[in-house]
Parts: sequence; structure tokens; C-alpha cells
Amino acid sequence: MSRFITYLRETRGELKHVSWPTRRQALVFTVVVIIVSLATAAYLGLFDYIFEKLLQAFII
Repeated sequence: MSRFITYLRETRGELKHVSWPTRRQALVFTVVVIIVSLATAAYLGLFDYIFEKLLQAFII
């Protein structure tokens, strides 16, 4: 049990050294991640659609 308490104390000490983002930075990073995710989904969706149509053209 004492090892666990020591672990928690050390973890708490390490978290004080972390450079946390500001609220604005967190918001901007979140928006960037959402935009990149949507762009990636659209890109992959487009290729999925193109390949689907190509396969339909050759198979059917």
C-alpha cells in the first residue's frame, strides 16, 4: 500500500512540471483535430466511392 501512495505522490509532483495548454490553445487544437479528421474522412470517402464505381463498372 505504501508503494501505491509513493507512486501517487511522485505522479502528483511530476504533473506540476507539465506545461498545460491554455484554454484558447486547447480550443484551437481541438478545432484543428476536428477539421483534419473531417478532411481525412472526406478524402477516404471519395476514394471509396470512386473504387466502388470502378468495381461496379467492371463486375456488372
